[in-house]
Amino acid sequence: MSNAMFRVFVVIGLVAVAVGLSLFTVNERDLAIKLQLGKVVESGYEPGLHVKIPVVQNIRKFPRRILTIEDSPDRVFTAEKKALKVDFFVKWRIVDPVRFYTSTGGSLLFANDRLGEIIKNAVVTEFGKRSVREAISAERAELMRDMLVTATTTAEDLGVELIDFRVKQVELMDEVKNAVYAQMNEERARTAAELRAEGRAEAERIRAEADRERTIILADANRESEQIRGEGDAEAAEIYANAYENDPEFYAFYRSINAYKNSMGKSNDLLVLDPNNEFFRYLNQSSGE
Repeated sequence: MSNAMFRVFVVIGLVAVAVGLSLFTVNERDLAIKLQLGKVVESGYEPGLHVKIPVVQNIRKFPRRILTIEDSPDRVFTAEKKALKVDFFVKWRIVDPVRFYTSTGGSLLFANDRLGEIIKNAVVTEFGKRSVREAISAERAELMRDMLVTATTTAEDLGVELIDFRVKQVELMDEVKNAVYAQMNEERARTAAELRAEGRAEAERIRAEADRERTIILADANRESEQIRGEGDAEAAEIYANAYENDPEFYAFYRSINAYKNSMGKSNDLLVLDPNNEFFRYLNQSSGE
């Protein structure tokens, strides 16, 4: 091979190397910025092939996909000064690669650490405004929304967007559990006592109402019975009077027979009377006269 041919191949190789160093690609999964001597000179690249100045300029790429942070602060105190352990995860992504590079140096590890601190501060702040009951009740959705809003403002300075904030689990610290359980037992005992007291009061009311109705019913029954008895006595007296008027002797005989039956019809009874007493008038006249 002649020297001329060798020089041609060398030139072609250098050109190929220069072209290779001058071109770069950006795919749809990446965000890219162009740096010149450590300073950002261009960003916002669309997916495709792009050009740079070799050696002087270099390219930094960052993931466009959604990233996840999972962590839990050591302790979170509620408005009641009760310590909780909160497990959460956050979905985030880079939206401003220039700001992300200038604030974090382009390090995802550093960005995760910074975001983790921001989110922990938001968790501590929002849990500190609420009681344990509010933190674990139906207000949790509002709590997560408030934490996301609190953390988003600070996270924007890093060139990132917080997409979602979820609390996976809220646990009481061991030293708090017993106190909370004791408080819950006291509340349940107080509720049970109130229900029992209400039940006793209702039972007394029902019992008093039943006694009142019973008294009314008995009074009505006694009044009706006395009325019926009076009517019966009056009717009997009228019958006796009519019988006496129609046959006084038979009426006297009938009254004497009843008297005999009532006074002599019991065993072990003893009567001491004069045989000529008027009481035995009809016995002494048993011949039928």
